[in-house]
Amino acid sequence: MKKNSKNNNKKIILLLVLVLGISIGYAALASNLKINGISKVKSATWKVYWDNVQISDGSVTTSDENKAQITDTEKTQVEYSVVLNEPGDYYEFTVDAVNAGTIDAMIAKDGIVNGVYSDSTYETSAELPKAVKYTVTYADGKEIEENHLLRKAGDNPTKKTYKVRVEYSEDIDESDLDSANDKTYYFKFSVEYVQADSSAKEVRVVADFETSSWKDIASSYASGSTEKLVEAMNNGTTREIDMGSFGKHKIRIANITPCTNGETSETACGLVLEFADIITTHVMNSSNTNVGGWEASSMRSYINSDIYNALPGDLRNAITTTKVISGHGSTSGESNFETNDNLYLLSTKEVYGEAQYDTVDSETRQLDYYKNKGVTLSNYSGAIKQYNNSNSYWWLRAAYSIHYSYFNYVNNFGSRNRSGASTGDGVSPAFRIQ
Repeated sequence: MKKNSKNNNKKIILLLVLVLGISIGYAALASNLKINGISKVKSATWKVYWDNVQISDGSVTTSDENKAQITDTEKTQVEYSVVLNEPGDYYEFTVDAVNAGTIDAMIAKDGIVNGVYSDSTYETSAELPKAVKYTVTYADGKEIEENHLLRKAGDNPTKKTYKVRVEYSEDIDESDLDSANDKTYYFKFSVEYVQADSSAKEVRVVADFETSSWKDIASSYASGSTEKLVEAMNNGTTREIDMGSFGKHKIRIANITPCTNGETSETACGLVLEFADIITTHVMNSSNTNVGGWEASSMRSYINSDIYNALPGDLRNAITTTKVISGHGSTSGESNFETNDNLYLLSTKEVYGEAQYDTVDSETRQLDYYKNKGVTLSNYSGAIKQYNNSNSYWWLRAAYSIHYSYFNYVNNFGSRNRSGASTGDGVSPAFRIQ
């Protein structure tokens, strides 16, 4: 029969060490050229490591020194220890295997070790009782296998997210419970990455925008498995999130494709999400000025504090900092501004494909969503957003280029217009995840 977890306080102490072994032979990089001429072999970088440990919601609480964390300067080892007191308790975290170098990596043949041991030397194997469930997989549950590819970095490091979970099972009888009483188990998972060769194979994570975790969505995009994400963007599929006192709001995919024409603003590059509705209203500045543009605006501070902090924690963890180029007004001596933001408002060109009264032009591009809907300065209904179920105005980050007090915005018909900075118009930001 099943035991009532509240009447049993059988502790299991679990100690886990994750070791990412890194080795590579550089013989493949050597050159011995016999044809007359000049050959330059550029330096290569091998840089594979663990990063971004995230404890899952619902995990049992541990002290700071015992929580899952990277414990060595080379960032090759993650350790934690935890006590599971009763059936149903679990500890789970994710950690990214990152390739920030210039060489494709793959998991080596016989490069995966996943063992359970009875002592801290990790030499004496142990058998887990039924009461304990322990798994290491990719974040979407896929099995980790030899030859799995971790591609070299481009503009940003590439990564694969691993998920570790240990659980005190509820599906046990009394003998299972007693056998686990006050036991200590040591887990060691190690994965060795080596230079990729022709046997390397992709790890495909195909995420669904409406239901998959944000980490899986980011992994799906990073692995090139974008078919469902593209479908969601083209269909205008939205996903509702709870923002506490701001209420529930909907977000959608605004962009999939990378920037390839020298754009310096990252705001329309890669996987961009935006709010499909208007969260609230707020002034761009308390005084009627666009001096300092988006960079100096109170709106920028507001959405990167109040709005950002209201997002669910798992979404915040997936958001990456974005380089934002924003336009200036008519004030003498001002030029375009550069900031690094978690959340940002869109520019005029990112919505309409043209930079009307916005000095940000070649620095960015039209977002895929608006381009696919055919949104232009003369065909703009696809830019309409609602506030409290009514069409309403929403701010752009563009200072109105021929005046010192206005910013551009999208009106309730979807067309571009301008308003004084102290006007309380709609807040509907965008962000990137990876």
